[in-house]
Amino acid sequence: MAKRRVKVCPALHGRMRMIEPLRLEGRETVREMVDQVFAASGFNGRRLAEACHLYSRMLRENVTVALTLAGAMTPIGMSGPIISLIENGFVDFIISTGANIYHDLHRPFGFPVFQGEFFVDDNELHAQDIVRVYDTFIAGKDTLIATDRVIREAIEAMDRSEPISTAELHRVIGLDVAQKAPHPERSFLVAAVRYDVPVYCSAPGDSSIGMNLTIPHLLGKPIQIDPVRDVIETTAIVWASEKNGAIEIGGGHAKNFYMQTQPTLSQILGDTSKKGHDYFIQLTTDAPHWGGLSGATPQEAHSWGKVRDAKRNNVVVYSCASITFPLICQYVLTTNKPRKPRRLFRRIPDFVAGLTARVRKDKTLRRTNE
Repeated sequence: MAKRRVKVCPALHGRMRMIEPLRLEGRETVREMVDQVFAASGFNGRRLAEACHLYSRMLRENVTVALTLAGAMTPIGMSGPIISLIENGFVDFIISTGANIYHDLHRPFGFPVFQGEFFVDDNELHAQDIVRVYDTFIAGKDTLIATDRVIREAIEAMDRSEPISTAELHRVIGLDVAQKAPHPERSFLVAAVRYDVPVYCSAPGDSSIGMNLTIPHLLGKPIQIDPVRDVIETTAIVWASEKNGAIEIGGGHAKNFYMQTQPTLSQILGDTSKKGHDYFIQLTTDAPHWGGLSGATPQEAHSWGKVRDAKRNNVVVYSCASITFPLICQYVLTTNKPRKPRRLFRRIPDFVAGLTARVRKDKTLRRTNE
């Protein structure tokens, strides 16, 4: 009986690669695991390799790189990889949940954060003044209350005459921590201050940082956070950049806040020159069919004008970021030369001025707002 030949679409044949048994010698580096194992495999191992390779391409192609940060990443020590990315010029600005910024502030002061257990009596933990983030234990008085004090002392002497962006607020806190903390090198917020990496929080009231701002507000000395300034500044950064891309850890408001910069330009301001973000990497455990994958897939995001192409230069790795993020960081750190820091914080006024001038020249926008 004659063997049947498998027909392959001619358009795909040149791109197809045989999958062979994966060889492990027992001494592979992360780079070798990515290039020789994950990239030669399938499922999310292959997606992880694609994310590593795409991030490397972003770094070579003059892309302004945003890191969006959701989930409980800093409580489990992920400030460290972020610091390395900042120091090597691999992250240009950050949009984070307030919680990740808040928990980043424990380590520079040595406030207790321990590995614990996830199968535990939470009534007993509460009685011992311990809060739990899955399998991570954080002291109440010695860590949370102590960190609250750090924040309030940092903002005590702030100029309150005009509204500020969250990037300005976080810079004030980061500068104070850099001066007072025994171990400032343990904070990504301090690293961001030193390298002029703006750090935004798209929901500043949704964390202990926002909670601590209630005291000066109730005492008649409010710090005026203007969320629209964050919208304008992040949009101006994207508008002024040659190419744009993001590493999205999780989803939530941090992810969508970055993604919405493109519709802000095209839908609101009538500037269609960007046509969406050029690169997109997301690390998530969610699935789009539940409706909770904040901003959804890059394919769906393309329909909104948030991503330039529905098929090219975007990768979603469906796996826990506690695994994938350090691997991606290690890969790009060992395969790419450090980039010169863009120091965007210093340049934001110029970016905003440029975007403002563009809007003021638009007669249609002026007519609808006069």
